[in-house]
Amino acid sequence: MSLSDDGGYGGDGHRGPETGQTRTRLPDSDGDIYGSGRRPRAGMSSRNLVTIVGVIVLLLAAIAFANRGGSGNSETPAGDSPKDTDHAQPTAPTGTKPVSGKNGGIASGFAKTEQGAQSAAANYAVALSSGGMYKSAQRDAIVDAVYTSSAAADRKESLRKIYTDPKFLNKIGLKADGNAPSGMTFVSRANPAGTKAEKFGGTTATVAVWYSTLFGLAGQGSQNPVAESWYTSTMQMQWVNGDWKVAGFTQKAGPAPIGGDQAAATAKDMSQAVQGFGGFTYAR
Repeated sequence: MSLSDDGGYGGDGHRGPETGQTRTRLPDSDGDIYGSGRRPRAGMSSRNLVTIVGVIVLLLAAIAFANRGGSGNSETPAGDSPKDTDHAQPTAPTGTKPVSGKNGGIASGFAKTEQGAQSAAANYAVALSSGGMYKSAQRDAIVDAVYTSSAAADRKESLRKIYTDPKFLNKIGLKADGNAPSGMTFVSRANPAGTKAEKFGGTTATVAVWYSTLFGLAGQGSQNPVAESWYTSTMQMQWVNGDWKVAGFTQKAGPAPIGGDQAAATAKDMSQAVQGFGGFTYAR
């Protein structure tokens, strides 16, 4: 029996012979004029798989970046200064021109700043440890250049007693006039390793200088070969007549590092090094 008078399905204009029979659609039959049914999904398409993998990768990257930002191991951004003020900072450009003056061969004209006080203290430690301290005229010139006028008067007399003591000079191998024996080179040189401003009050400062010294006689058969020692001098600084001066200081040994395993230089090499390498003007 037909569902319509034309014997077709829905009156679409006689698409097949009029047999009067009802047609049945089979889902996966071959050759069905209505087409095969929708095939079941056997698995995930490659496009969907790529999308899901991409989302997972992005999620993992975001987590890693968030952990890195909050780990506490990030570097201080450029231009930001560390917040820990308990540690001395290394030398850095300050915008202040280096000293250009000389007072008795010693740098002068330091800036009226905390770093200027540190520069002065480092240079004064070098001057007070130099070989010139063993010569009367040079010693007085160094003291006048480094100390305040009131401190200089007291220091000259006490230093004269130390550096002219025959027993002391004989112990270190120098003659009574402070000169080295013939064929020997006297070495007395300080090498600052760092400075620290313990206090700063504008016109006063307390500065510690950590340095090594080379001291002894370089030459064949020397009984006092050049050796290295370490000291820390703490200087009370005052701003006087446009420059920093020492009002007083204390000294202690160390801290000293462990000696390296380098072979000691020959007497000739040491003498040539001392005579051929000049010192530095230290400025921060």
